[in-house]
Amino acid sequence: MAELISFVVPTQSDKVLLVWELSAGPPAEAISHSLFTAFSQFGLLYSVRVFPNAAVAGPGFYAIIKFYSSKDAQRAQKACDGKPLFQTSPVKVRLSTRHKAQPHQAFALNSSRCQELANYYFGFNGWSKRIIKLQELSGLGDEVLPGPQQKQNLKFFCAVEVVLASYGCRSPGVGIAEEPLGQLEEGQSSYLTRRKTAQKLAIQSALSDAFQKLAIVVLDSGKVAVEYRPSEEFIDAGSEEELQSLIQVNCLNQPGQREEECFSDFSLEEEELQLGEPH
Repeated sequence: MAELISFVVPTQSDKVLLVWELSAGPPAEAISHSLFTAFSQFGLLYSVRVFPNAAVAGPGFYAIIKFYSSKDAQRAQKACDGKPLFQTSPVKVRLSTRHKAQPHQAFALNSSRCQELANYYFGFNGWSKRIIKLQELSGLGDEVLPGPQQKQNLKFFCAVEVVLASYGCRSPGVGIAEEPLGQLEEGQSSYLTRRKTAQKLAIQSALSDAFQKLAIVVLDSGKVAVEYRPSEEFIDAGSEEELQSLIQVNCLNQPGQREEECFSDFSLEEEELQLGEPH
């Protein structure tokens, strides 16, 4: 049976493993690294979190490991349960036993996580992205610096497109981001830094939004397909007028819950060079 993997934070019990009876010798950071090495052999991991045992359980650690794929999690559980892995004594591995009736909220992956997931299943060259529009909505031009008593927000709108050429699929996404200004005693340098931050956040929000319309289909044979699920409210922004309508719609509708973005692997300068062209 094919498995559907969405670009959201994995929370389903069949994607979460509980590992316990971890030795007390190494520090938690070393155990986390060893667990990641051992379990990533079975599939892409979302997270590995290590915790000290409760006092009544004695010294040692337990861990919670999240996979994107339930099939990968099940294979890892069967292969690793009762095995010593990286320590001298065996560990116990079980699938999460969260109550089935408990609802879970789906959080959209941030853009970095989306790209990591896409790279794993489609390959680094199996998809591309392009920025269609990056527009300031705050009414502040490049040469305008707010006065010392002004309190304004920098706001940017971005429209992007994720392209999977081999699947004949294009997924559009939009995002709006704000960066507070307040009193900028640092002057033009601080203003430009916050401006770039707002642009980065808008681009990342739009990219995450584009991935939310996609789902990875993993077939029993191991082959990968893609499912495109457009949102009903999306407007096909082929003209400037349609883009303006799209901006108005998204100003009224704030984006849903998603992970915080990380700038460490994101370069605005690189994105600006690729504006309007897939990479």
